[in-house]
Amino acid sequence: MPVHRATVEWALDGGNFLERRYSRAHTFSFEGGVTLAGSPSPHIVPAPWSRTDAVDPEAMFTASLSACHMLWFLDLAARAGFTVAAYRDAAEGTLSKNAAGKTAMTRVVLRPVIDFTGERRPTPDETAALHHAAHQACFIANSVTTEVVVEG
Repeated sequence: MPVHRATVEWALDGGNFLERRYSRAHTFSFEGGVTLAGSPSPHIVPAPWSRTDAVDPEAMFTASLSACHMLWFLDLAARAGFTVAAYRDAAEGTLSKNAAGKTAMTRVVLRPVIDFTGERRPTPDETAALHHAAHQACFIANSVTTEVVVEG
C-alpha cells in the first residue's frame, strides 16, 4: 500500500513560549508541492496566537472525510452509468466530548448536493445507495470512530 506524507512546520516567532504567549501558526506541506497555512482554530486558541485565514486541523479532518466520500461517490456513479456534472458539500464537523470525556471530533455531517447530467439520472433511492456505498468504501471514514452522517 502507498505511504502518504505531509510535513508540518512551526517555528517560534519571538513570543514567550514558557508563558504560552506565542503564535501557533504553522504550515502543512504535501506531496506534489502544495503548502497551506495552518493554525489552531481561533475558537480554541485566541488571536494573536492563531490565524483566522489559515486551516485548522479540525477543518482539515472534516474536509478529508468530505473529499474521500466525494471521490468514492464520483467513481461509483460513473460505474453505475450516471454522469455527475457538479458536486458540492457544505460539510460540518463537531468538536465535543466523546464517551471517554475527551475532546474529539465526534460527528461530521456531509451535505452533498449533486447535479447530474445526461439521459440517465439516478432515482433518490439509487443516489442514497451510492452514498451508502461511498461511505463504506471511504478510507478515511474507515479509519475513524467519528460518527459520519450523509444528509440529502
